[in-house]
Amino acid sequence: MKKYKDRIFVAIVGLIFASMTFTAWIVSQKESSESERRKLAQFPELSYASIKDGSFMTKFENYTQDQFPLRDAFRTIKAVFAYYMLGQLDNNDIYMKDGYAAKLEYPLNEDSVHHAADRFEYIYNKFLADKNRNIYLSIVPDKSYFLAEQNGYLRMDYEKLFAIMQDKMSYANYIDITTTLDITDYYKTDTHWRQEKLNDTAAKIAAEMGVTLSGEYTQNALEFPFYGVYYGQVSLPLPAETIYYLTNDILDSCKVTNYEDGTVGGIYDMDRAVGKDPYEIFLSGSRSLITIENPNYEDERELIIFRDSFGSSITPLLVEGYSKITLVDIRYLRVDFLDKFIEFDGQDVLFLFSTLILNNSETLT
Repeated sequence: MKKYKDRIFVAIVGLIFASMTFTAWIVSQKESSESERRKLAQFPELSYASIKDGSFMTKFENYTQDQFPLRDAFRTIKAVFAYYMLGQLDNNDIYMKDGYAAKLEYPLNEDSVHHAADRFEYIYNKFLADKNRNIYLSIVPDKSYFLAEQNGYLRMDYEKLFAIMQDKMSYANYIDITTTLDITDYYKTDTHWRQEKLNDTAAKIAAEMGVTLSGEYTQNALEFPFYGVYYGQVSLPLPAETIYYLTNDILDSCKVTNYEDGTVGGIYDMDRAVGKDPYEIFLSGSRSLITIENPNYEDERELIIFRDSFGSSITPLLVEGYSKITLVDIRYLRVDFLDKFIEFDGQDVLFLFSTLILNNSETLT
């Protein structure tokens, strides 16, 4: 009897293996993973040279892992087992606490922070030093600033990061926004902060720059569910969130020009609400150079913001205090080319970057 049971078990396992192998070969390969928001490995080129140097098998192994049938389902099973059965504290460097998914951001990469400060100093020396203008620095803490240490996770030395940036950027007035934020100001499944929670933060930045904001908006909700970047990375069945965005007559009348493709539109790009990352409704997401013109501002006062993606959602809340705001993302626009697009002439200047970028600044050109 035991012999028959063993044979049946082997047959079932073999059938499952054969079925999945057959499925893997007949199902079209996917270009990208929506849940992980990354491109997936494709079937590698087969050649004598790639077989000889071993690169074919390495790439083929990556291909089979990325294109495995029911891959997302198996990733979820693995994550649930690791978190809830084994008591593992994180999965793929993502941890969960109080319903919030956050990435382990440790240790402090001082070389990266210095690199970021050096790039900003290069901008200052090349375009700003000989001009009479007000320059500011503000740093957006990532979610681990609020979650890690008090919950027993490794935490980078945020205070040292802030100190390095202030010391290296002595030419800029530092605006500390950490006291205006807490963990509830961030999405649970994403890296970013929630626009509808940023009135106090925007008011703090504006006040330090000598600008007064009314802070009067209408709150609107996207009808489409939002699953942030950590949703796919943590692989747990987390509930969807809602993106809220703020409007008023001033924002509705603003003209936004995207210099990457020459398009002109509004503050919110609703076509992106149904895209891979609905957070990109805020100023169309990561763009190298855009301008916002506010026809309701009676005088001429301009602001240049050097920023990352966190700047997309808070900048609309600063529009009321300026006739024009120019947003620059030097991850996509080389610093040496700035004066080809921007005439530096008396604008306020704000460097607004997250700790995630400062601690991983190799993308800054």
